[in-house]
Amino acid sequence: MRYLVETFAVGALRRGQGIEQFLGAVDAASRPGIRWVSIEAANRGYVVTLHAVEDVGGEHFCDLLEFPPLDPDDEFGLELAVTEDEVGAMAEAEARTGAVRDRWVNAGIAGDEYLD
Repeated sequence: MRYLVETFAVGALRRGQGIEQFLGAVDAASRPGIRWVSIEAANRGYVVTLHAVEDVGGEHFCDLLEFPPLDPDDEFGLELAVTEDEVGAMAEAEARTGAVRDRWVNAGIAGDEYLD
């Protein structure tokens, strides 16, 4: 099973592991792009980041972290929120990006969603 139930997503974040969700295509004026949202534990809380990158992947290249950013100034993504708790971070991501509660995956797995 690829998707994390809420308790597993919360558990991953509490153990310091990130979660992410592939959001699909993004309209970019000059080149095709995709977006995904990630949540990571940090000293200051749980950080919600939106990533928008060029769609340069394919069947043999799906490591989204290696895709070049659509905006060179957002090399590491756009920080959307920092929360004190895991569920609050998921709620912020869902409210701000359209992410869906039952489609979170462990960090590094959103590339599989991209391939699908």
